Amino acid sequence: MPGIYIHVPFCKSKCAYCDFASYPKELSKCDLYFACLYKEMKGRSESVKDYVFDTVYFGGGTPSFVDAKYIEGAMRQLRNYYKIADNAEITIEMNPGTVDEEKIRRYEKQGFNRFSVGLQTATDRLLENIGRIHTKQDFIDVAKLLKGKNFSVDVMFGLANQTENDVREAIDLAISSGAKHVSSYALKAEEGTPMYCRYLNGELPSEDEVADQYDFAVKHLEENGFKRYEVSNFCKDGFYSRHNLNYWKRGEYLGFGVSASSFIGERRFTNTEKIDEYVACIMRDKVAEIFSEKIEGDEREFEFIMLGLRTADGISFDDYRSRFGGNFKEKYAKKIAATRKYLNETEKGVAIKPEYLFVQNEIIIQFMD
Repeated sequence: MPGIYIHVPFCKSKCAYCDFASYPKELSKCDLYFACLYKEMKGRSESVKDYVFDTVYFGGGTPSFVDAKYIEGAMRQLRNYYKIADNAEITIEMNPGTVDEEKIRRYEKQGFNRFSVGLQTATDRLLENIGRIHTKQDFIDVAKLLKGKNFSVDVMFGLANQTENDVREAIDLAISSGAKHVSSYALKAEEGTPMYCRYLNGELPSEDEVADQYDFAVKHLEENGFKRYEVSNFCKDGFYSRHNLNYWKRGEYLGFGVSASSFIGERRFTNTEKIDEYVACIMRDKVAEIFSEKIEGDEREFEFIMLGLRTADGISFDDYRSRFGGNFKEKYAKKIAATRKYLNETEKGVAIKPEYLFVQNEIIIQFMD
């Protein structure tokens, strides 16, 4: 079933690596922004009146940074105008230092049953270096509030002056805190961010060093009972992210707020990243889209292949047949032959071998014409 994404662009401070639509100096626009967000939700509802949504995800920015009343209002608006499954997975991202027991209580009252916590690293000097607003102790304090609940922890590697022991410490802290899910991913220095300057100055580790840290993270997580189900995502049995898995299975989703993307009926569209432009459009009863395209023909198939090969399960031949007709093995026989040493092939499907999953882009690209 499809999912819903809500973007909250406000945060206390922008991290050195962040290229998302997040604005630490725009909190004064919070009232107006959420009023427009609620209006956008109402305006889009008629086009998906027959849909039942299985997941809801609040991302950012830092959703836990704003007053809980805004999140409560968004959930009430969603339930007023959309059909949300009774057992829907409802997630909110939060950073240590921006949440307390009262906020969590209010979130749970609105149906939130999954929390995604941004730890990144358990080493205070590294946290400061990448511009995080919290310390290791701040994370420990939040983890205590979430004890016994379903929560995920983000862990980052590939940081400047980060050692394998630093990676181990972060993973061990996530595990010992009671997390059921860990997203472990490499720092990517995006152009236009302060981190990109450090990358140009040669301050970040080499690709080989990053790959070694990834391999260590995979092994250490699996030794502790966390199964890798996507390149950067690991979980205890049954605790995978249903929302993200829907993306990787090329499922439909609806996005609200600045920079939010949607994929409905083979049309993909994305809202503006600028708060003022978003507000102006919604206030004038116009869509805030800056990008829209219809996905057709071979592009649909390549998206299916690209997303499927990111996951540990890979591509199901039956799933391919039900979506596109025909036989995957026959149509892509030459592509499979060219990449066979990287693939595990069974009667049911094909997947990238675990040892090559980190470099999956180099393999996936060979399936393009």
